[in-house]
Order: sequence, then structure tokens, then C-alpha cells
Amino acid sequence: MLDSRGKRKEKIGIVVSDKMDKTITVQVERLTKHAWYNKAQKRYTKYKAHDETRQAHTGDTVRIGETRPLSKTKKWRLLSVVKSTATK
Repeated sequence: MLDSRGKRKEKIGIVVSDKMDKTITVQVERLTKHAWYNKAQKRYTKYKAHDETRQAHTGDTVRIGETRPLSKTKKWRLLSVVKSTATK
């Protein structure tokens, strides 16, 4: 079912930083094939996501969704916490 915002990209990753105010840094892993050796490689990309309620902490697995630009580097929004580490 499509919501009022249409179909937006979603990614699942691990929170690597929650030190900013209402912003988390999420590291997303993807597998690519090496161009020459055809071996699978892990590649990582970091995204800054908006966390209004500050519910995600370092080590949590979260789902983020694409949104309008909220700042120069923040173009993702926290949708849900998939798995919590509960260390705090």
C-alpha cells in the first residue's frame, strides 16, 4: 500500500553514532562483485538520518527512509528500530 508520500527508498543499517542532536549516522552494507576477480565484496555507506524522538542508539539496527533534504547532508528519516541493543 502506498502512503501519501508515494514510494520512497528504504534501507536497513546499523547506527554508528548518536552523538548529534536529533541526528544519527547509519552504516549500510551492500555486496558488490569485483570487476576483475568476480568475488563478492562488502561495501559500506554512511547516511545521516533524522531521529526526532532520539530512540535509536549506537549499535541498534534501524530502518531509514528517504525524505526531503532536512539539511546539507541529512536526507533520510528514521522509520523504526528493528533490533535494539539495550545497553543504556
